[in-house]
Amino acid sequence: MSRFSSDKVMPRYFAIAVVLTLIGFVIIGKAMYIMTAQKDYWNEVASRLKRDSVSVKPNRGNILSCDGQLMASSIPEYKLFIDFQAGATDSASAYKRDSIWKENIDTICHELNQIFPSKSAKEFKEHLLKGKNKVMKNGNAGARHWAIWPRRVDYNTFCEVRKLPIFCERPGVGGFHWEEFNARRKPFTTLARRTIGDLFGEIDSAKNGLELAFDKELRGTNGIMHRRKVLQKYLDIPVLNPINGCDIVTTIDVGMQDLAERAVIEELKEINGEMGVAILMEVKTGDVKAIVNMSRADDGNYYEMVNNAISYRCEPGSVFKVASFLVALDDGVVDTSFVIHTGCGVMEMHGRPMKDHNWRRGGYQDINVARALEVSSNIGVSYVIDKYYGSNPKKYVEGLYRVGIHEDLKLPLMGYHTPSIRMPDTKTTDRAKYWSKTTLPWMSIGYETQIAPINTVAFYNAIANNGKMMQPRFVKQLVKDGQVIKEYEPVVLKEQIAKPNTIKTMQTILEHVVSQGLGKKAGSKSFKVAGKTGTAQVADQHGGYHSGTTRYWLSFAGYFPADNPRYTCIVCLKKSGLPASGGGMSGLVFHHIAEGVMAHNLKLSVEDARDTSSVFIPDVKNGNVMAADYVLGHLGVKTNVNWDGSYANGNPIWGKANIQAKDVQLTQVSTKSNIIPDLIGMGARDAVYLLESRGVRAIIKGRGKVKSQSIYSGTAVKQGMTCELYLE
Repeated sequence: MSRFSSDKVMPRYFAIAVVLTLIGFVIIGKAMYIMTAQKDYWNEVASRLKRDSVSVKPNRGNILSCDGQLMASSIPEYKLFIDFQAGATDSASAYKRDSIWKENIDTICHELNQIFPSKSAKEFKEHLLKGKNKVMKNGNAGARHWAIWPRRVDYNTFCEVRKLPIFCERPGVGGFHWEEFNARRKPFTTLARRTIGDLFGEIDSAKNGLELAFDKELRGTNGIMHRRKVLQKYLDIPVLNPINGCDIVTTIDVGMQDLAERAVIEELKEINGEMGVAILMEVKTGDVKAIVNMSRADDGNYYEMVNNAISYRCEPGSVFKVASFLVALDDGVVDTSFVIHTGCGVMEMHGRPMKDHNWRRGGYQDINVARALEVSSNIGVSYVIDKYYGSNPKKYVEGLYRVGIHEDLKLPLMGYHTPSIRMPDTKTTDRAKYWSKTTLPWMSIGYETQIAPINTVAFYNAIANNGKMMQPRFVKQLVKDGQVIKEYEPVVLKEQIAKPNTIKTMQTILEHVVSQGLGKKAGSKSFKVAGKTGTAQVADQHGGYHSGTTRYWLSFAGYFPADNPRYTCIVCLKKSGLPASGGGMSGLVFHHIAEGVMAHNLKLSVEDARDTSSVFIPDVKNGNVMAADYVLGHLGVKTNVNWDGSYANGNPIWGKANIQAKDVQLTQVSTKSNIIPDLIGMGARDAVYLLESRGVRAIIKGRGKVKSQSIYSGTAVKQGMTCELYLE
């Protein structure tokens, strides 16, 4: 039998449990009271604590363009505060402090108004007196951490405020103190703003773009400062010095970025577009030289708000047809001579009408594969893909994966979305993933897929690069104290996206799209351009295409110069309603960017502009052929006669000049002093000289060479003669 009686023990346990529970409730209640009702008091106590060790923030690294121009840098900013209880250790010192404040407050407020004109001196005075008269929880009057100005100020403004009466004293005496922050500034303001990125201002934390992607490298490492009180003063003794962040050298070219932004914005304003994207890549390295992300704001202006170039996935439209035919050509199911009967521009595809853009004008009738891409025939592309892959659509999708249009680019920027090109699935209950008979033909022309512009331009760049797919590169180097500490080499994603012969064939087709197809507006008279247009209807926010005004995604993707590709570019515009043309609108922006970039890369040396295979022959007038020979000799132009005498010493020889292909034939002509000479072809100076040396008055009409003279050559000179010369 148990020695313990449960009737006696259990009430004791129950009583202990109740007491502990009540104590727990009291502790929780007290904690809640401190966290809410006493929050301000304890925050103030914490702010007055003098820490032995404080953290020292390093300088954040700069972001530089490819040629070293500053695109983002850190500068100090300050929040300004006043401690109204500073210097008041007893009643006498408090009285003295109040007297000083009363004497100087009007001057302080007047000077603050001069520094911050948006707030009057009267408002400053009311604001400061409110803080000075505030009664704290300990019963003392005067706030300990009263904000002088609600926003951060730069270093120059900080210095101006610090010179004011009372504020110029030590923090422990005058009470003026501050908090220092690292603020980010962009010398080129909004240029490539969304790609460069931003910081959360209040907490100095990276928000997006390269600022976020390389935050660890840019931020650096905090240091530690030990604070020691010596003779009523605190001395800061370094314990661990902060390590400043690295500078990152981007691939962005400031000139190209500015050019691309202006071209996109001008066209968006012209067509009243909603969004515009442009990406310019270097073919061999994959370096992103310019990336534009413009969206229309509520005020009607265009700003970089979202990095749509990497994050906006949509149905790409006809620029996708290149990938479809690249798969078919690489698989060998067709060649460029294969003829497609498109008829009158309308063809039924599994119960739905497939239409070409010119179906109202009778269509294209019979065209081959190459011409189908040149004129962007929906029927031409969808017929081939449905005919040869309809029984095995998985092979077609695998082909798309093989040519790189579905490749994950592994970009460092946050927000990048990989392409969505789904595999055939007829058993799923998810309507968005269901594969119907119409999926394949519509996928082949750029629908039923979701692809961001960055993936499309990387695909076209691979074609320009003879099949080698490069990863888009945004950063080239990490630099510290002028020394390169890390190189980011170009990354090859795919060595060959298709057979070399297939790539060459596609390069030729894309060149013909611009020279004799729908992409003519993207072309240039100065160099060859290759590319493909694209116009697609975009689903609205409800997922439909036909609710209200139709919205269009207009694209042009290509490279230049086509015979030796250096740059690949894609331009995408989003607008509502007609007219809408990828070639006519996006192609025009592409044209402006390509022309500007090529002009930007021209050599400006005169020696480079000289054509050594040709000889420049100046226009030589009849007259003093000795003078002509002197000038031609200094220009390096050959003449037929070595003249006697010196032009410099004045020994004119009169004659005619006959310009040949590589030299000038100079012929001496002698005329007696009493005969009117033949002045045709001479300049005004020589003609007047010959006439007046014979005592004949000359009247000149016009400019240039003598075309006619009023007194015929060979006429005998008579006293008082006047000869009119007509020059052109």
